[in-house]
Amino acid sequence: MTIEPKLTFALIVTVILQTAGVLFWTGAAAQRLETVEQKAEASAGISERLARLEAELAAVRTQLDRIERQMEADVAR
Repeated sequence: MTIEPKLTFALIVTVILQTAGVLFWTGAAAQRLETVEQKAEASAGISERLARLEAELAAVRTQLDRIERQMEADVAR
């Protein structure tokens, strides 16, 4: 039993093309992962700032409620 040269060449070309496709796909996946990681790093600082702003807003609401109660008490007098 012998293998024809055409078949051998076609098999080699197929393996090379599949390998190139896998490498291309892997590179694209790595690029997408890097983009997601960069966005996650950028949003980490935003999350901290948002948490601080929420805490400050709660403090401002407390002060505003106190001021309103005080003004209502002054008007009632």
